[in-house]
Amino acid sequence: MSTKVSDHVLERLRDWEVEYVFAYPGDGINGLLAAWGRADDNPRFIQARHEEMAAFEAVGYAKFSGKAGVCAATSGPGAIHLLNGLYDAKLDHVPVVAIVGQTNRSAMGGSYQQEVDLLTLYKDVASDFCEMVTVPEQLPNVLDRAMRTAMARRSVTAVIIPADVQELDYSPPAHAFKMVPSSLGMPHYAPVPSDTDVTRAAEVLNAGEKVAILIGQGARGARQEVMAVADRLGAGVAKALLGKDALDDDLPYVTGSIGLLGTRPSYELMQGCDTLLVIGSSFPYTQFLPEFGQARAVQIDIDPHMVGMRYPFEVNLVGDAGETLTRLLPLLKPSKNRGWRKKIEKDTARWWEVMQRRAAVDADPINPEYVAHALNDLLPDNVILSSDSGSAANWYARHLKLRGAMRGSLSGTLATMGPGVPYVIGAKFAHGDRPAIALVGDGAMQMNGMAELITVAKYYREWQDPRLIVAILNNGDLNQVTWEMRAMEGAPQFLPSQSIPDVAYADFARLIGLEGMRIEKPGDVRGAWEAALAADKPIVLDFVTDPAVPPIPPHATLDQIEAAAASVLKGDSDRAAMVRQGFKAKIQEFLPGSHQREDRHGARDGK
Repeated sequence: MSTKVSDHVLERLRDWEVEYVFAYPGDGINGLLAAWGRADDNPRFIQARHEEMAAFEAVGYAKFSGKAGVCAATSGPGAIHLLNGLYDAKLDHVPVVAIVGQTNRSAMGGSYQQEVDLLTLYKDVASDFCEMVTVPEQLPNVLDRAMRTAMARRSVTAVIIPADVQELDYSPPAHAFKMVPSSLGMPHYAPVPSDTDVTRAAEVLNAGEKVAILIGQGARGARQEVMAVADRLGAGVAKALLGKDALDDDLPYVTGSIGLLGTRPSYELMQGCDTLLVIGSSFPYTQFLPEFGQARAVQIDIDPHMVGMRYPFEVNLVGDAGETLTRLLPLLKPSKNRGWRKKIEKDTARWWEVMQRRAAVDADPINPEYVAHALNDLLPDNVILSSDSGSAANWYARHLKLRGAMRGSLSGTLATMGPGVPYVIGAKFAHGDRPAIALVGDGAMQMNGMAELITVAKYYREWQDPRLIVAILNNGDLNQVTWEMRAMEGAPQFLPSQSIPDVAYADFARLIGLEGMRIEKPGDVRGAWEAALAADKPIVLDFVTDPAVPPIPPHATLDQIEAAAASVLKGDSDRAAMVRQGFKAKIQEFLPGSHQREDRHGARDGK
């Protein structure tokens, strides 16, 4: 039997050591589906409930495996549905390859059913490489370039294959004019900057007395080097959210996340420094960096297209973070201003005390900060975490201390709703022997998380460690937007848009063969986490939380506080609780130190 184009697509993916393709079927890829049958499902076809979820699962797989994620969809609506997940990959610099069907070549331009101009549609999201295969001889080069480009540029690429082309007999490119042969392989490389630029950077850093370091996901492979540089310079280290797992949170000089979801010591680190070193981050919020002219700055990034942005950097080093820091370290002089480091450590220690107190504040019925805080001490050493967008991301950013081999991620730049559950599904296919936890809001769960629990139920028996916990912060409110309306617009909660129905999430989980628990009392929170981490199958934890607990930044501006107060005067539906919880949370920052802390478990238990 002859080899068809569709057969060669799967063969080439196997040659690239692709193990999984996250996808949803449709007649635009019927040729590929038939080939999967002939190939004994190799690479594995992982069936999502929706193409967007397939793309998110490919992103999660890529983020947590370090390999390229691959997703596939049919023509027209299937290809369109992939877009949100693909943009998530593009903006977070994650290698993902999309393989999509198209109508037959003979129908193109005829306003045929499901005909969409996919080359135009994908021109932006797959701007690094997007091609349509129209003859068999074109295939290996296009697919190889898609895989290689995605990995080299940490971006999205797309291969479009018309349905009739999938059914053609495959013939390789010949040794002939206008033929483009191809080869496999993506060698590892670690570019480094010139010695001159490294010397200039060292001069800037050595001149500083109060050095701040900001790291992102690009520093993940340079943990030891970052620690060595921070110790040499007496610096504090703040982390962009995508770099939350790049350095241990229990190091005394690691101030935690920065930005809208960040910590007070990270904010103060940037406000007080005279020198800034940014490593592997394109953190977008300039207002959280030092004032222009306040600090001399150096940036390290592997991508030359990403340097020089966000801040007036004096020296830009284009290179691999670990290799660049290794070259830089011998040129750095030990800091003489150890008082700066002591202040950073003192501020950070106090912040963690504040977080403990904020988690202990009574709420109606459960404080969402306590849900995250109670998990922190129970995190397995090899856990993989995801957070969805929304107020859940605040508690993920501020209360969970990642350390060692722990991994965590979210939709950093696109900040889209919905990736929390599919991210951990992708993670489980990358690391079936590790427990995974998704922290999501009820809005994201209703948007798409519930349906994707069906995917969990379909596949979890294949995983060596079946533990996958979906923890829902169920407050009946699209909470992040509600608080943004209050703080940024001075507008009261608009119930028709913000209020969402209560759903029996735990019951639904049990209905499809998973475990489920609904937690309505603070005293049951820790026990629920312990039970979930001891479970022998995936579980949904439905935490009923208080929407009045404010997720606004701990370093909120006076304007934001005044705007939130103005929303009360305009008749916010939750105004009494909002004022009460906001005051109780904020007052924790002004209480005395650790000697004043109290055990609030009695209050949590309703005693």
